[in-house]
Amino acid sequence: MRVMNELYFHHLQWQTRRHFLQKCTTGLGALWLGQQLAGHSVADIKAQPAVDPTRAKVRRVIFLHMIGAPSQLELFDYKPELARFDGRDCPQSYLEGQRFAFIQGVPQMLGPQYPFKQYGASGAWISDRLPHFTEMADKVCFIKTMQTDQFNHGPAQLMVHCGQPRVGYPSIGSWVTWGLGTENEDLPGFIVLLSGGRPPRVGNALWSSGFLPSVYQGVQCRSKGDPILNVSNPAGVTRDQRRAALRALDDLNRRIYEEIGDPETLTRISQYEMAFRMQTAVPEAMDISQEPAHIHEEYGTKPGAVSFANNCLLARRLAERGVRYIQLFDWGWDTHGSSQSESLNGGFVDKCRQIDRPMTALLRDLERRGMLEDTLVIWGGEFGRTSMAENRGGVKSKFIGRDHNPNTFTIWLAGGGVKRGFTFGETDPMGYLPAENPVQLRDFHATLQHLLGIDHQRLTYPFQGLNQKLTGVKPARVVHEILS
Repeated sequence: MRVMNELYFHHLQWQTRRHFLQKCTTGLGALWLGQQLAGHSVADIKAQPAVDPTRAKVRRVIFLHMIGAPSQLELFDYKPELARFDGRDCPQSYLEGQRFAFIQGVPQMLGPQYPFKQYGASGAWISDRLPHFTEMADKVCFIKTMQTDQFNHGPAQLMVHCGQPRVGYPSIGSWVTWGLGTENEDLPGFIVLLSGGRPPRVGNALWSSGFLPSVYQGVQCRSKGDPILNVSNPAGVTRDQRRAALRALDDLNRRIYEEIGDPETLTRISQYEMAFRMQTAVPEAMDISQEPAHIHEEYGTKPGAVSFANNCLLARRLAERGVRYIQLFDWGWDTHGSSQSESLNGGFVDKCRQIDRPMTALLRDLERRGMLEDTLVIWGGEFGRTSMAENRGGVKSKFIGRDHNPNTFTIWLAGGGVKRGFTFGETDPMGYLPAENPVQLRDFHATLQHLLGIDHQRLTYPFQGLNQKLTGVKPARVVHEILS
């Protein structure tokens, strides 16, 4: 009897909440399923799948995030009226009820710092900071009235990529690869590339899988040195020895899974196998030295360096090898005017120079290879910048800068499923608030998923008593106006 009790106690030690819900006599799992099916037949659910690749306009996404939030008023949102008010006190109507990161008292209005011109048949306004990108005026779709409810960098970046301002939620790339899978079993479906000298403020929470299985988290790759840390075999260990070790580890993990049934064990098995396959596939995909000289000239790349240009070329190489979601983060766009490097007349100029040529080359290269039709390229920050100059501590700075503005910012999209040479939304004459057609981040997320053949309302995952989804609990809509 004692032996039986010890065995039973040992068995209970392996039990989890998942076992309780699956096996308890109260039938909670069946009750939950019945509630989910209430009012719906199985035929109805099968007829309306959450993911339908036949509806997809795009197969892959390349997201270029400018960490720190570039000023739309110096790049894409031309406001000649704002120039007339340059140096005047800000109207009280722009200050009442608003939250600012650093502005205090009554700041002065700040006119556009660089000249704008119209380009292409679409007549898109683009500043002289992006001379190469002006060639793309008729190939991109601008949304000028993006909105967020976060005005600090970390939470705002989480909102853009996870739909929530708190850590612990899956990123877009994780939702996409969980729903669609990958097209190349030897490469991760979700890859992250960094440039600018430092990672985003909240780090890998921006490419976390959250409560989804961890196999769907983004894999950070490096453009210098080993592409992925610790993926190479240790010194003295051959590939055959690594394979033999993985077979033994696989056997142990499968025995544990059979005993306790934890799906994370299967995730661990998949990750070990993926790491083994990546040892060959990743170095080849990340080796931009294989590219011809004219491609390096077009992008402005330097093999072995860490740069936004290199990462743009890597993004194209990964896309053509079937990676589903490619995320580029470029740090250094926080232009408060607190120093020369964080000013619109200093560091901002350098950042524009760094991205102009390669992002233009990326679009041109994808189109030349016939890939832009089923690839969606997205560019943007986490919020916009104010129409008034920042006056940190109520004091005018000797450098020129703008504070955070969650009320409106500009993103652009190019590629499959979106209109070319099109602008959606209009801000007020000062470029501070939307005048028409505001677009919430959850609407942007719904539209992105729609283009991938995903129903944002139906692709859900049960967590903490709620069927969680990327677009959250508030109403979200697909922005059909920008779709081709």
